[in-house]
Amino acid sequence: MKGIILAGGNGTRFKPATLSISKHLLQVYDKPMIYYSLSLLFLSKIRDILLICKSEDLIAFQNLLGDGSYFGIKISYEVQDKPNGIAEALIIGEKFIGKNNFCLILGDNFFFGHRVPMILQKASKNILGANILTFESNTPQDFGVIYFDKNQKPLKIIEKPKDGKSNSVIPGIYFYTPKAIKYAKQMDKSARGELEISDLNKIILNKKKLKVFQMGRGIAWLDMGDPERLNAASNFVRSVQTNQGFLISCLEEIALNNKWIKPKKLKQDIEKLKLSTDYYKYIMKLLSDKKFK
Repeated sequence: MKGIILAGGNGTRFKPATLSISKHLLQVYDKPMIYYSLSLLFLSKIRDILLICKSEDLIAFQNLLGDGSYFGIKISYEVQDKPNGIAEALIIGEKFIGKNNFCLILGDNFFFGHRVPMILQKASKNILGANILTFESNTPQDFGVIYFDKNQKPLKIIEKPKDGKSNSVIPGIYFYTPKAIKYAKQMDKSARGELEISDLNKIILNKKKLKVFQMGRGIAWLDMGDPERLNAASNFVRSVQTNQGFLISCLEEIALNNKWIKPKKLKQDIEKLKLSTDYYKYIMKLLSDKKFK
């Protein structure tokens, strides 16, 4: 299983902030936005990752994440300079994907809840064509929505419907077989000139090869696509971390728990940085735990 993070786009709704920085590098409380989507791939036990971004943002992402070896993973990079649609990520990543199943995630999404790792790992297995997640939302008109028949089998997908007949929205994380690339290449662009991910999922649904995994109660989905939602996500992260004493989406912690990196090497790397932020203090405290000794 491989992973692709789409972190392109112009960040129009965040301007002027995004005139000089990628939206996906904006701060969400105590860490950059991209950490949150990356953490979902980590929790899915995916460690071969392709990050797609604009060419002007490439160096910034490389400075932040490097080749991934710090986290015990491998990160490659490709460029999408024009917002030609989410589904174009499959075409850009064709060589990277090869014959492997893969997870595609948008760089401004993340989930929180103790059942999240279990659901992600379950969705990453036994893929016929596509495995997607759904989340009950009060604003389905803002997202792609899936409809079910009376037996709760997926019936159809509509992008930003106005009918209010289904609240099951499709968040920005998808699991595919490599055959999805072929379908993406055959698609026509939408009226707004993009290869729509909903159109790709419709093709797979019509072939009866789409499975749905519902995110139930106790799981929070945060879409950080505009300033208001970004602020809400920051407040959510701050509240949880302050009240419960652990960090959300701490990549080093997940990598340690996955046994991708050795505690001794991480401690050496952290000490070289000579940083005293709460984030790095948290990691040093983790390393003092007997389970990492």
